[in-house]
Parts: sequence; C-alpha cells; structure tokens
Amino acid sequence: MTNSNHQSLSDREARLAFWMLAPAFVVVSAFVVFPVIWNLWLSLKPVSLADLRGGSLWKFNLTLENFHKVFSDPDFVAALVTTLIYTIAGSTLSVFLGMIAALLVHEEFPGRGLVRGLFISPYIAPVVAVAFTWSFILDPQLGVLNWVGVDSGLLAQPIPFLSQRWWNLDFMGVTVRVPLALTSVVLFEGWRYFPFAFLFILARLQAIPDELYQAASVDGASPFQRFWHITLPQIAGVLSILFLFRFIWTFNKFDDIFLLTRGQAGTEVLTIKVYDYAFGEFDIGASSAMAMVLFGVLSVFLLIYFRWIAKED
Repeated sequence: MTNSNHQSLSDREARLAFWMLAPAFVVVSAFVVFPVIWNLWLSLKPVSLADLRGGSLWKFNLTLENFHKVFSDPDFVAALVTTLIYTIAGSTLSVFLGMIAALLVHEEFPGRGLVRGLFISPYIAPVVAVAFTWSFILDPQLGVLNWVGVDSGLLAQPIPFLSQRWWNLDFMGVTVRVPLALTSVVLFEGWRYFPFAFLFILARLQAIPDELYQAASVDGASPFQRFWHITLPQIAGVLSILFLFRFIWTFNKFDDIFLLTRGQAGTEVLTIKVYDYAFGEFDIGASSAMAMVLFGVLSVFLLIYFRWIAKED
C-alpha cells in the first residue's frame, strides 16, 4: 500500500512538473523554434516579397539557389569580415569601458550615486535619439567635434566621420589608413553598451572580500599588483560571459549601423545585407538565406566558446 501511494505521489509530481513547464515550452516553441524553422523553410524557396501573401509558400519546391546567390555575392566576404571586426571590436570596447567605469565608482566618494546614474544613461536612452545626437556631433558641417577641431587648429579641415571610408593618418612619419566610418560606429557601439557590462562588473567587484586586498597591502603589493593578481582573476568569469553576450547581440545588430551610416562607407554588415535583400531587392528567400548564414556563424562561435574557452575558464 505504501509503495502504491509513493508511486501515485511520484506520478502526480511528474504531471504537475509537466503542466508547470508547458507554458514555457509553448512560448519557446512559438517565439524561438518556429521562427527558426520558418526562416529555414523560406531560405530554401524562391520567395519574393509579394509571395508572402500567396499560397506558394506551402509548395514543396525547395532549392539552394538562395544560398548560391548569397555566397556568390561579391560583397559577401567583405560584409562578413566587416561584421566580425565590428562585433569583436565593439564587444571588447564595451566590456573594457564597463570595467574601467566599474573600477572608477567602486570606492566611496562624494556624488558616487550621481556618477553611477550618469554611466547608465547611454544604455537607457532611445537608440534613435543617441544615434541622431552622434550624427549631429560628427557632422562635417554642423558638428561640434569638427568645429572644435578646426577652431583649435587640431584639424586642417572638417572630417566626415560617418561618410568617409578611409582616413590617412600620419603618425611619426608613417601613413596609416584608418577605416574611419567603421571606427566611428565601433566607438558608438562601445559607448552605447558599456553600461550593461558596468552593472555586472560593479556587482562582482562589490562581492570580492576586502580581506584579500588587506592581506595584499600588508605584503606590500602595489595597486597595479592588487588589480592584476586579485581583481582581474575575480572578475575574469564575468568578463568572459559579458563578452559572449555582447558578441551575440552585436553580431545581430542592425539598428545602430543603419541609423548612423545606412551601411555605407565600409560599414555594411551581414544584417544590413539581410535588409537589402528583403526590402531593396524584395527577395525574401535570399534574405532568409543570409539570416541562416548569420545563425550558422554564431553557432560556430558558440561551439568554439563552450568547447575550449569556457572549459579553460
């Protein structure tokens, strides 16, 4: 009798667990699994924007022509390289700035709460507003940055930061070609999203025991040695996870570059190609194929990260 009651209780608990997980399963299936499957289906079909309202979407006329079009595009490799540069540089810069900001406000000082609030403001401001502000600041005719540079004599002439692809910089007699527009959007990316890293790193810094620093001070460790041997190892795990998150989100970023440069002047990334295929050429199939390429590249990165990087950490 006891065994029967035990089995009955186990069955009830199993059914209860199933019904409690069912809503989450439905939400994930509707908003994650189904869109991926649907996008894969569209990527294997010759679908235009006008076909989305017709019945041809359900015909079993699968083809690899969309992927052939994507991979044979002469701009594909350049867009992929630009995407990787933009993603890695932007993610690294945002995490680095977040760490610097967290270290600055970690100790007590007057007005620390106000400074913390100011550090968060770029992340909570609407992206359209901050992108317009940056466009106005960097404008070659009306921008305050060019005005200050020319007026102070630092610049011989205004620089079109968001519309010029290359800028020849003379440094100690050596001319260096700087990807100007791409560098500008990377700086915007780092500034815009460093508060996300700032909050997590600051929380981790506050959890480090003070006894570690006190013992290091007694042993005569310098501030740099305390940072290198105590602080950095303690926050290394957080930095790794933050870089992973920022890499994924930046790799899929569309609005920032679209609002700043429209993908011109060497800033065309793969997400801009997805938009151009869909609404420039009205080719939904090629747009879906490009989105699957994005998915594939991210999958490879995640495999490398969890197979080697995360295991080492």
